[in-house]
Amino acid sequence: MKTVAQLLNAKGETNQQVHTIAPDQTVLAALGVMAEKNVGALPVVKDGKVIGIISERDYARKVALKGRSSADTPVSTIMSERIITVSPSESVEACMGIMTDSRLRHLPVVKDGQLVGLLSIGDLVKEAIAEQADLIQQLEQYIRGE
Repeated sequence: MKTVAQLLNAKGETNQQVHTIAPDQTVLAALGVMAEKNVGALPVVKDGKVIGIISERDYARKVALKGRSSADTPVSTIMSERIITVSPSESVEACMGIMTDSRLRHLPVVKDGQLVGLLSIGDLVKEAIAEQADLIQQLEQYIRGE
């Protein structure tokens, strides 16, 4: 199975870019970035370090349902602070386990304390499906004696 670094490299330069937000920016600003970049979560970064993550789920549960104003609420108020990160050398399989066990949809990738990528559950599922399809093809060729 591939490593996180291999998966990030395969995403292509455009899809590798990690969009972030500062903790003092408003939730409305975060929602604007998520909508513009078509992403479901943003790592919250302060002084180059990941200190949290804000997702559409955080907005729905901590702003919309609580009657808060997204224009007046800072990201730091609703971000998830319990962050699990992985290194680029981690396997895709291990990341799937982490995300499943922790019920996460996004997993920041950190190297030497710096954010280098963000994996979504969709990235990992897509890779798992591709690997299974490749294995099936190899087995079919073996059965046919090719």
